[in-house]
Amino acid sequence: MELRVISHPLVDHKLTVLRDRNTEQPIFRRLVEELVTLLAYEATRGVRVHETAIETPVAPTVGTKLDSPAPLVVPILRAGLGMLDGMLRLVPTAEVGFLGMIRDEKTLEPTTYAERLPQDLSGRQCYVLDPMLATGGSLGEAVKFLVGRGADDITCICLLAAPEGIERIQDLLADLDVPCTLVVSAVDERLNDRGFIVPGLGDAGDRLYGLAD
Repeated sequence: MELRVISHPLVDHKLTVLRDRNTEQPIFRRLVEELVTLLAYEATRGVRVHETAIETPVAPTVGTKLDSPAPLVVPILRAGLGMLDGMLRLVPTAEVGFLGMIRDEKTLEPTTYAERLPQDLSGRQCYVLDPMLATGGSLGEAVKFLVGRGADDITCICLLAAPEGIERIQDLLADLDVPCTLVVSAVDERLNDRGFIVPGLGDAGDRLYGLAD
C-alpha cells in the first residue's frame, strides 16, 4: 500500500481546529468536509480519464473526461458519512456505496453489519472514506471486501492514522494483487490502551453526530 501524507498549510490549519476539544459540532462537521475535499484533490490524481473532443464558443479542442464506470465512493458507517459531502463536492458524478462496520471495544476486531454495494465491482476504482485509521482492522476488512467483489484499484482517505494501524493494514493487504493507496493528513504518535489515536481528535463519529457517553 502506497502511503501519502498530505502536507499543506490549509490542511494543517483545518486539522488543528478539528483536534481542539473546544471546537463545536457544527464547525467540526464543516471542517471535516473541507479537509476531505483537500485530501480528495490529491487522492484522485490517478482517477481514470480519457480524451474527448469538444467545441468551445471559439474553436474545437480536446479535453478530458472521467472514464466509465464512474468512481465508487464508499464511506464506512457511521463516521465515514461525515466525509461524503466533501468527497462528492470534488467528484459529483461518482456513485456511492455503503459499508457498515463496527469495532468490538474489547477485542478491537471489526464486524460487518450492513452493505449496499454492487455485486460486481470489476473495473471499478473505489475510494473508501474512514476518518480514523486506528487499529486498521475495519479499513483492512473493508478493502478486502471490495476486492472480493472485483474492485481493481482502491484508495483510502483518512483524516488521521496511527503507525500501528498503517502497519496492520499493510500486513492485511500484503497478499492482494490490487493497487491500494492510503491518503491521510497526518500520522500521529501511537494508539492508547483503548485503541484511540494519540494525540488524535477523539471519537470522530461522536464529534460529528453526538451520542457520546
